[in-house]
Amino acid sequence: MTLPNSSAHPITVEVVRNAVVAYADEMAMALCKSAYNMMIYEVRDFCCGLIDLQGRMISQNRGGLPIFLADLGVAVEDGIARYGLDGFEPGDVMIMNHAGVCGQHLNNVVLYAPCFVDGALVAFAASRAHWVDIGGMRIGFGSYATSEVFAEGIQMRSLKIFEAGRRNDTLWQIIRDNTRFPDAALGDMRAQIACCQLGSRRYGELVGRYGRATVEQAIGSIWEQADAKVRAVVEKMPDGTYAAESFLDNDGRSSEPVRVKVTVSVAGSKLSVDFSEMNPQTPGPLNSGLSGGVAAARVAFKALTSPELDVNEGCFRALEVISPEGTIVNARPPAAIGLWSIALPTVIDTILKALAPALPDVIPAAHKGDMGGCSFYGYRADGSRFLLMNIFGGGWGGRPGEDGEDASVSVCQGDVRNSPVELQEIRYPVLVEEHALREGSGGAGKYRGGLGVRLTYRVEVPCQVTINCERTVCPPWGVAGGEPGAPNTAVIKPPDGAPRVVLKGTEIGLAAGDVVTFETAGGGGYGDPRERSATDVESDRRQGFVA
Repeated sequence: MTLPNSSAHPITVEVVRNAVVAYADEMAMALCKSAYNMMIYEVRDFCCGLIDLQGRMISQNRGGLPIFLADLGVAVEDGIARYGLDGFEPGDVMIMNHAGVCGQHLNNVVLYAPCFVDGALVAFAASRAHWVDIGGMRIGFGSYATSEVFAEGIQMRSLKIFEAGRRNDTLWQIIRDNTRFPDAALGDMRAQIACCQLGSRRYGELVGRYGRATVEQAIGSIWEQADAKVRAVVEKMPDGTYAAESFLDNDGRSSEPVRVKVTVSVAGSKLSVDFSEMNPQTPGPLNSGLSGGVAAARVAFKALTSPELDVNEGCFRALEVISPEGTIVNARPPAAIGLWSIALPTVIDTILKALAPALPDVIPAAHKGDMGGCSFYGYRADGSRFLLMNIFGGGWGGRPGEDGEDASVSVCQGDVRNSPVELQEIRYPVLVEEHALREGSGGAGKYRGGLGVRLTYRVEVPCQVTINCERTVCPPWGVAGGEPGAPNTAVIKPPDGAPRVVLKGTEIGLAAGDVVTFETAGGGGYGDPRERSATDVESDRRQGFVA
């Protein structure tokens, strides 16, 4: 049987489907093996993928951060708008982190490279990775000290760090001279360049094997198949308009709560998420650009409709995001966006909360709901500068038929991992005294919420810490009669002094021997706690999950 010219053979489609994802995964492996900073090679705070000539997502690596689903493409689109498709040459590599385009904190740096086959530009390979420092007045994670993006570091907008294979030494020197850890920054940049060149080469090999038209037809078929699967799920949801509201504690500058309000509409095979009633952008850095709201909507949408599918453009055709400018998820430049991701786990939880009446057998209770983490920074005894960054797990909400997961990172962080205790102690002047489950932190329910963690650091040199506890006033809520989980908290205890609770603080001074304990939130419970089976109650007590 001869297929029409507009269709790719089904076997070829499957080869291409698996190939493009394998290339993105191979890019990720190369990046991990060659990066300099632990946030990349251990935590895996990055994404890699292939982008077509219209900025659309061909593939993205498995794992990594779900909130990077929104905008590898927009970085490439900006370069295309600047240079035109005929403005790229083999050997070009672009660097990009501009807030007005990417909408994320400037540490999330994108590198991308064009892919040429027989002299024709056919696609781009791109990666985004979290650099430990990008200059500016803020260091580490969680600072509330900035009020506009210009204080948050260097901005680079679709600049050619390599042009036709020749390094731009001026730009290279600017980066070296304006970052606190230049060896790490430039080492990570070289790792990203290598992974993009690898992805470009692999995709070029695929096009060379099957021809450009066949590969692009196959990709089109893959997108159409993903779209059809997604729409089939949406069509089973009851049509209607659903709304929900929650709150973040404050923006770090005042005691006023920050409103998270979403409206979700389902109509046939289309679902829309409307952020029009979201809190206005804040004076501090608790903002993101347009990508923030889009990322949150995409994560919630994909979790509901196609969690098993590899990521591509077709997964999101049935989703509409309404996000007017001027809110915390689409702030007007030059808003500070250093804490761009802090609100997003709560935004996702609130989208799910809105749909709970329509999907009572699907939607779980709220999870830990923050992007928990810490930054310790200062100087070692030998005078060298250090920055320890880590992320924390917490409890996920109970769900229909099952308890919530314990000690898991937020829904925004996906498959990222915390830094191993042993490596933290080897590389930084700290002692990790405890990393354990937080007893009793999960919300009670027929299916209990997962447990948070307790993580205790003792610092060995005078240094500073930034603490950012969130959702302490609006803890992870229960569903269907379940109770909320315990909220986040942090305690600082000097060797010979009284402990003090600190929920938010930037550049808090610590003396050698001070102990900082972080207790992360538990998930909310699902269902009436009185309906929990006696066997499960006894198991909880026996394992120490409850007192």
